[in-house]
Amino acid sequence: MEEQYMNIAIDMARATLGQTSPNPAVGAVIVKDHQIVGMGAHLRAGDKHAERHAIEMAKGKCEGATIYVTLEPCSHYGRTPPCADAIIEAGIKKVVIASTDPNPKVAGRGIKKLIDAGIEVKTNILKEEADELNRDFFYYIQEKKPFVTLKTATSIDGKIATSSGESKWITGDEARQDVHYLRHQHDSILVGINTVIADDPSLTTRLPDGGKNPIRIVLDHHLRIPLDAQVITDQLAPTWIITTYEVDKEKINQLESLGIKVYQLFKNIIEVNQLLDFLGEKEVTSLLVEGGGSVNDSFLRSGEFQDVIVYLAPTIIGGKDAPSSFSGTGIALLDETPQLKIKETKKLGKDLKVILTKEEG
Repeated sequence: MEEQYMNIAIDMARATLGQTSPNPAVGAVIVKDHQIVGMGAHLRAGDKHAERHAIEMAKGKCEGATIYVTLEPCSHYGRTPPCADAIIEAGIKKVVIASTDPNPKVAGRGIKKLIDAGIEVKTNILKEEADELNRDFFYYIQEKKPFVTLKTATSIDGKIATSSGESKWITGDEARQDVHYLRHQHDSILVGINTVIADDPSLTTRLPDGGKNPIRIVLDHHLRIPLDAQVITDQLAPTWIITTYEVDKEKINQLESLGIKVYQLFKNIIEVNQLLDFLGEKEVTSLLVEGGGSVNDSFLRSGEFQDVIVYLAPTIIGGKDAPSSFSGTGIALLDETPQLKIKETKKLGKDLKVILTKEEG
């Protein structure tokens, strides 16, 4: 029964992916006399945590109950009061936890507070499933920079356009819809200036029922972005332009007058590792890279990515001049290439979605 109740909590947390950043996704279920009396999920940063929502629903039925929670209850004051205190005050007698919290502000302290209060604590119930929910949050907390996913949509031979530049559309409707769900789940989306000039993308989330738009980040060494680009004019999501010191100050003033944030972070070359450190300081926990071949190559060579998602269309484009999903310098030696493992494959209409994760060490 423990796994059954924890699965319910995990499902509730999963439904909130993309809307709780920079906080983790968390679900909680309170059970008394083999009946669910309270349920809750953390909905957004600054809102009540999952445990408090569940306790409010259970009202006076918490005394002697068991709470199943996907992440160790917090023990510190942040945007909201400690959940461990709420559990103790509610009279709950047992806490079942899936994931322990790597956040140094919690990191076992929530569990210790509960045990010191005489509450029975059981951990690691469906830990693997719960950890998967918050991979980006855990990575961000531990590394102080965003979890990076490289996304590409290509033909079977790795082409993202024909030699004439035609790219709409290589993949079908189902795959493109799935990409919008990816955008909804991420804090930010990144492209290079060549993608903006060639395609004028909006880089927003367009799901049937709406969705959260990520921060749009454009790498633009020489500040070539057109003032009439959609990411400048549509006002649908924040747009950040990352550029160098040696650019036109008047162009910066024009962009900033339109509500665009321009960050001059580098002298002449944008370094991926420094960029990610900067984004980490801005509390960006996850980054979806939808760049062209050169941008993808810079992340590849830096090693600064965790997942790769490829949407493969059952077509062959060919041609040495047709752009590939990874171009640029590339990696010279096979021994130096990142080792990836296939995590998941899924058929989407006529296309195939492949999720790969980088093997560390």
